[in-house]
Amino acid sequence: MPKNPKKQAARKRDLGPIWDRDGWSVRHGKLVPPPGRPQKSKSLLSWVGEKIPFEALQPVQKLVEQSGSRIDGVYIAHDSMGFARYVGRGNVFKRLDARKKAQPRELAYFSFYIVAEKKHEREIETLLIRVGGAHLHFNERKKRIDIEAGNVNDYEAGTSYVERQRKRGRTKAVKRGRKPSKL
Repeated sequence: MPKNPKKQAARKRDLGPIWDRDGWSVRHGKLVPPPGRPQKSKSLLSWVGEKIPFEALQPVQKLVEQSGSRIDGVYIAHDSMGFARYVGRGNVFKRLDARKKAQPRELAYFSFYIVAEKKHEREIETLLIRVGGAHLHFNERKKRIDIEAGNVNDYEAGTSYVERQRKRGRTKAVKRGRKPSKL
């Protein structure tokens, strides 16, 4: 699907490196809105980091804390191939540090999303767990039986929803010798 030619993407304003090792660096910056009308909606996320090496966890934590931003949000721990292996929420850097200590050989990268309003953390975590599904080997507690795709009760109260449901009851036989089908 082609992008809307009238809508311009946000631009990156690079503010420099915060970690550098073996030819790789971790840089930080700010997304700047395109020129034109001011945005009417507030951003859902205040900080985003995608597939950052675990060795850079402390410098990233220091940067986010110095910015005065909250440090609670949603995080993902990735293996060396980049697959998500654990999704969680809470104090992002403390929880990522604990996760890396628990699986030091399996995990290589992390992603984090500092959610501007705490009330959205659980919903974002639920979505990521559903998307990660079978890849989330270390997240057995959160892959419990009562969390299943399509269960709208896993989201926050006050959220409108559309849901598919299977009709229950006896099957109805169809005329002319066809097999019975469910209603």
